[in-house]
Amino acid sequence: MKILITDYDFPDLELEQALYRAAGIEVVVAQCRTEDEVIAASVGCQGLLVQYAPINAKVFAARPEIRIVSRYGAGFDTVNTVDAKAHGVWVGNSPDYGVGEVATHALAMTLSLLRHIAFYDRDVKAGKWHFTSAGKMQRVVDMTVGILGLGRIGKRMAHISRNSFKRVIACDPYIIDGDFPAYVERVSKEELFAQADAISLHVPLTDETRGMVDASVLGLMKHGSVLVNTARGAVVNIDDLLAVLDAGRLDGAALDVLPIEPPAIDSRIVQHPRVLLSPHAAFYSVVAEKELRRKAAQNLVDWSRQGHPSYVVISGK
Repeated sequence: MKILITDYDFPDLELEQALYRAAGIEVVVAQCRTEDEVIAASVGCQGLLVQYAPINAKVFAARPEIRIVSRYGAGFDTVNTVDAKAHGVWVGNSPDYGVGEVATHALAMTLSLLRHIAFYDRDVKAGKWHFTSAGKMQRVVDMTVGILGLGRIGKRMAHISRNSFKRVIACDPYIIDGDFPAYVERVSKEELFAQADAISLHVPLTDETRGMVDASVLGLMKHGSVLVNTARGAVVNIDDLLAVLDAGRLDGAALDVLPIEPPAIDSRIVQHPRVLLSPHAAFYSVVAEKELRRKAAQNLVDWSRQGHPSYVVISGK
């Protein structure tokens, strides 16, 4: 078997290379960012291990020998799953790595906004020293936290938030009532945005969720509330978010992910005084990175040995 590893963020690929050497798999490495680059680099490859490169019908048609694509990460929006299914190509991911890291990062961002930590830091460094410099602040223990998406990470976020907030509410139409923890109140999307003082997003990027956090729901949010996104950047309409921030409806927003990464340093979202940013780092710890890489790489080994990956998104032929 021969595979292509492409467009990775990691300083080296020794973990993956060692795994494939032990399995007798030949490896090609190329930093591809377009379909054409993937096509050129994947001659004779049966598998792809990818991160950001677009994988779609154009790739599958040009390289019919490709039978499996595994993506670094829980998300798989860079792989067109409809095209993969049409071409009988397996698609795998690594959905259960870094769950605690992302939830902890989301809670840290939420509390930083509510307690004005980043804003205080900015003010102190600008020569302002007063407890009201960043605006009025309410008690977190009197607040409601809302979670949009109650999968693995959403549930962990609910669990670690419940002792900090008075109330935990969540919306997820794909989770049955029995899978909602007893301490989480089920609400509709509209109720979630209208009732929560802090909203944390934990949904995958799909056709349904792309741009779903827009003016129609942001306009429902309480004055002085905050929004946190550690899911996917394109879930939030950035222009609509900037509009409610400029209008003073939201006290702040914390974003680990953006529709375009990295953003331009002079972009409004980067320069906005009420926005807290991190560089798509919510998943990261030394242990989580190794787990991510091992599980994504193992999908290809498992396919070569048993005909299917451990983590199946799309079943192939």
